[in-house]
Amino acid sequence: MAVRIDGKALAAKVKSQVAEEAAKLPRKPGLAVVLVGEAPASQVYVAGKERDCAECGIESFGHRLSAETTEPELLDLIRRLNGDPRVDGILVQLPLPKHLSEETVINAISPDKDVDCFHPFNVGRMVIGDPVFLPCTPAGVMEMLDEYEIPIRGKRCVVLGRSNIVGKPMAALLTQRDGTVTICHSRTEDMAQYAREADILVSAVGRMGLVTADMVKEGAVVVDVAMNRDGDGRLCGDADFADVEPKASYITPVPGGVGPMTRAMLMRNILTAAALHQA
Repeated sequence: MAVRIDGKALAAKVKSQVAEEAAKLPRKPGLAVVLVGEAPASQVYVAGKERDCAECGIESFGHRLSAETTEPELLDLIRRLNGDPRVDGILVQLPLPKHLSEETVINAISPDKDVDCFHPFNVGRMVIGDPVFLPCTPAGVMEMLDEYEIPIRGKRCVVLGRSNIVGKPMAALLTQRDGTVTICHSRTEDMAQYAREADILVSAVGRMGLVTADMVKEGAVVVDVAMNRDGDGRLCGDADFADVEPKASYITPVPGGVGPMTRAMLMRNILTAAALHQA
């Protein structure tokens, strides 16, 4: 039976460390959170991040904008936040309403305040192994592997999903730690064949029940990044947990696995930004 990787406990540990370091700075770190529209899921995510800030001694500046906000209005707000010395990080909650360009908005955020690590400058720094910030979800996964002393060097790592937010940076970070990495995606033929070869299998597709026991090698580490909802509205990942858990050596539950770590690593990025700005 697999060891369950407790992301909730590790996130509490990381946030405690952030709070301790934040208290040593000349002023409180500050995060500006921009929410455009009233999507229920986005409101829940933003509220969670604001609670995390309070726990970590980080000041949060909320900006709730209507769904009809124009792109020039949003870009003007970002310009003002870029120049605000109280603001160390800027987080624009995605997805945005369809009439707004996510690429334009992300590129407008100053790289030294891009605590999501979405800006091309920071993505490039991360890919070459000289990061300012690390993307929150992949960084959280790496932290979990390290906490449980799961070796990466020389291991066969398979990442399901090629998104810019998770799949691609996850592959880059595993490669930098000497893992041998394969990325699978919607055009991959016989994805199960690749998955079965993995010592470390990371699934970030967003398809409930995608990963079944026949896709998992005996003793593999299964990291489930996805957050789906089943027919009863309960959170679940890509993996059929009950099916896969007996075969894996380590597994992340959903909820309580990668999700809390994503938010904890955001807090760490805000601390990093604040330390740079107050150096």
